[in-house]
Amino acid sequence: MIRVLFFGGLREALGVAELEMDAAAAGNVAGLRASLMARGEDWERALAVDNLLCAVNQVQVQGSAPVSDGDEVAFFPPVTGG
Repeated sequence: MIRVLFFGGLREALGVAELEMDAAAAGNVAGLRASLMARGEDWERALAVDNLLCAVNQVQVQGSAPVSDGDEVAFFPPVTGG
């Protein structure tokens, strides 16, 4: 199982802060994102953002990064500062 976390506006849009999923069903970050988007319109809309960021075990990664049992995967909107 992998632990999937949602931060910022994603957490608000989806109404969930975290969930657990089967790592084998995802394969990589892009596959995980596609699986999550298949959960319905709200999920698809929230996760379809072009500049969505992702981290695996607290290291920012691209969609091709693999996910394995025990990993923590976090999705979050881009952060701005001033």
